Amino acid sequence: MRRTVRLSEKFLVVGYAYIFLFMIVQDLIPLGTLNDVKTIASLQSFNETLVVTMIGLVQILLLMGGVLFFIGKGYPVLIKIWLIVHPSSIFLGAIMAWWVPYLFGIGAEERVERYNAMFGNTHAFLPVMNGIVPNTLHTIFHFALFVCIILTVYIFLTNYNRAGTKNKPALSNKAKVNR
Repeated sequence: MRRTVRLSEKFLVVGYAYIFLFMIVQDLIPLGTLNDVKTIASLQSFNETLVVTMIGLVQILLLMGGVLFFIGKGYPVLIKIWLIVHPSSIFLGAIMAWWVPYLFGIGAEERVERYNAMFGNTHAFLPVMNGIVPNTLHTIFHFALFVCIILTVYIFLTNYNRAGTKNKPALSNKAKVNR
């Protein structure tokens, strides 16, 4: 069967590829002021860092695999649900770990010391609030993940047939009369 890959699907793959690269480099490869791998290495063992990195990589590979397997074709309902729920759960975790403490101070006390140690020497463009600030690298990651979720919802809400043309709505405004 011929695949008709939409631009939104291509952007989704690029977004997940970026997130995949983020997962690899964030704690392992020095990126100047964007990360502080020496401090991370002093706070957790290499094996701990590797396990956390691998968990993230496997999740993104599964998401990318789901997209790439069905790209340009119809997505089954369970795959649609999974491709929205899984990254949304990751995003919710990011919101709870970074943005709720930053914006509202909820849980910030427990995170201030560790966040400042791990990310205090990294670049951030936002002001410090409640003792912490999301650094630039994580902010871009959170934004990319959010864009991937929005793209996924868009792909699933816009119905295209196998030829790549938009399907007509199931119900028409005009009533059909049989004579």
